[in-house]
Formats: sequence, C-alpha cells, structure tokens
Amino acid sequence: MNKKFRFLTSGESHGKCLNAIIEGVPSGFPISVEEINHDLWSRQQGYGRGGRMKIESDKVEIKSGVRHGISTGAPICLEIQNRDFENWKIVMSTEPVELTDENITKIQEKSFTKLRPGHADYAGAIKYGFDDLRNILERSSARKTAIEVAVGSIAKQILKQFNILGCSTITQIGNIQSKELKIENGKFIFDNKTFSIEEFADLCEKSEVRCFDKEISDKMKSEIDKAKEEGTTIGGKFEVCYNNLPVGLGSYVHYDRAIDGRIAQAVMSIPAVKAVEIGAGVNSATLKGKDMHDPFVLDNGKIARTSNNAGGIEGGMTNGETLVVKGTMKAIPTMKSPLPTVDIKDMNESQAHFERSDTCAAPSCAVVAEARIAIVLVDEFLNKFGGDSLKEIKAHYER
Repeated sequence: MNKKFRFLTSGESHGKCLNAIIEGVPSGFPISVEEINHDLWSRQQGYGRGGRMKIESDKVEIKSGVRHGISTGAPICLEIQNRDFENWKIVMSTEPVELTDENITKIQEKSFTKLRPGHADYAGAIKYGFDDLRNILERSSARKTAIEVAVGSIAKQILKQFNILGCSTITQIGNIQSKELKIENGKFIFDNKTFSIEEFADLCEKSEVRCFDKEISDKMKSEIDKAKEEGTTIGGKFEVCYNNLPVGLGSYVHYDRAIDGRIAQAVMSIPAVKAVEIGAGVNSATLKGKDMHDPFVLDNGKIARTSNNAGGIEGGMTNGETLVVKGTMKAIPTMKSPLPTVDIKDMNESQAHFERSDTCAAPSCAVVAEARIAIVLVDEFLNKFGGDSLKEIKAHYER
C-alpha cells in the first residue's frame, strides 16, 4: 500500500527516550506543541492509573520538520524524554557497562525470568531467544503508546484544518455501563441533551474515567476501587468518533485498502485491546436487515440517512456519516496478587513477576485509540486529496 503519512517509533519503557520520525506531512500546516502536550497529558490521566504516571510528565520536543510552528514538508522528528531513566542508566545503557559488583547487582535486580501471564513474555522469549524477560518488557510495554499519541496529535491537527474533529469516551468499566449514547447528524445525545463534538469531548475530559455520564463515572470509580482492594485489575470499553469525514476514504477494490480493516488493525494492536467494532458492531448479529441498514432519504434536496448502524463505513469506505469505532480492553495482566507461572531459569512453578501496574487504564487506551485512528484517517485523506502543501490540498479538497 502506498502510504502518504508514514512513521516509525523507537524507545523502551525505561530507556532514555521515545522517538518518532514522521514522513509525509505536507508544508504549511500549523503544528502546535501545546496541542501535542495536551494529548500526552490526556493519555496520562484516568482514575486507577499507577505509580509511573507520578514519575513521568510527558512533554514532546519537535527536533525537525517544523519551523516557527509551521510544517516545512521535511520529515518531522519527535522526542519524549523518560524522566525515570535517571534510575535506570546502568540497567538500560545502550553501551557496554563495566561489570563491577555494584553494576552487576543493579542489572540482576531488574532482570527477571518469571513469566507474566497475559504479557508478551513467553512468546517473546521463544521468538527472540531471550533468557532475561526484561528485554521483552521494555519494548512490549504500553509506554510506547506515548509517542504514538504524539504522532496522532499531529494527524489530528492536519485533519482539523478541514474541520474533521474527533473525540473518545469510556462506555463501560467492568460491569458498570454508561447510559445509552445516541449520535445523530454529528450530534451527541443522552439524557435528552444534545452536544456538539467539541462539547462532548470537553465533557469526557472533565471525567476522571473519561465518561460523559457523571453519575455512572462515580460508579465506575467505585468499581476500580474494588479491584484495587482485591489486588487485581479491571478492563473496559471505549468509543471513538470522528465527524465531517468526506465520502470515499478507503476503497473496496482490495482487502488491504478497506478503511474499516485498517482502523481495526490500528486499534486492535494497542496493548491489551481484545475486540474492535464499527458502528452497531457485535449487536449487528441481533438485527434483521430491515433494522440494520441505514435508509437513504432526501433532506432539502440532499442525500441523508435516518440511522448510522454502519458507523460511517460501507464497502470499506467512509460514507459521510459520523465514524463510530468501539474497542474493548482487557484487564491489565500485571497484578499485585500475581498469577501462577513458571520460572524459565530453573523451570519450577512460581508466582508471576510484578512491576508497577495500573488498576485500570481504559481511559488512557481511549486516548491512544483516538490517536491511532487519526493516523489512519490522515493517511487516507492525503491519499485522496494529496499535495505538497496545505494550500494545494485545500484546493483539491474544495474541488
């Protein structure tokens, strides 16, 4: 697939920094560090987050590709420093270290061989031939989603120039579900109140669990508290929406160009996500055809819909309706009350290795999903309306 917006990231959980290089941002786009940092802040919020969030306060540094706040068309390099690296300089050094007794002790203290159920440890150890599971933990950690959110924030800023706006919310934590949310003509409706996407996003950000429903938010917090008291963790469901998408992003001509497939892959590959839905999603199985599909009507001479069960995508392409993507995140597998496991060092049964953990990270996962989806959308947008500058793309878009 010919991608217009490409990026690579690097970095480890306790390494020196996280980096990204983005290729394909045309010239002339305003790029705000403040907006990126706000999205990074949003990712770090959420009731039930662990000790790492007390250590890190993520800030991005743009190292190239932007001049005086405007993209130049050159590759953009982003960097987020890991503040905790100060405590891991010897353990995570990229250079060989002097094997003094002190250094050996530091490295051994952070090495581990007890497999963690639910993590990448077992398959990663076999695939890459490691006997120290630290090598796997460091890159498979969800810490790397911080730099992905920074990349997604730039994608969102590009989309915003065309009034394409997104938001994310939590709809379930454990067994606690939010009230029914309806989305009609780009408006968000619950409790007989109607909100624009900007108002709805602001409402979600004010909630400690990123839920639009304040009454349910408090119940969700109680559910997280119960899990914490039990020494376990808890998952949840989230929803991401984007308004004002043009018709025809994606394609039906090849499977790998279908935009719902690309979005599903982007969200499914977020650590701990176990299911992705578009529109009515799994509920589609219970709907008869007459109830599932979205009828066309004329509204003041324009084609419109009476429902959006398709979630804004038909035949692998955006259809002009609000994009609705739902995701389910499992309970984080690192727990204070560890599960039974095997120690690969001596092949004896043991208890899983424990390192700092969140009780619930679903609100953070929603922010990551919003960023990941923006990356797919901006790539498809640039494929359809591409050009070398904002001015050129706007001319294509208006035509």
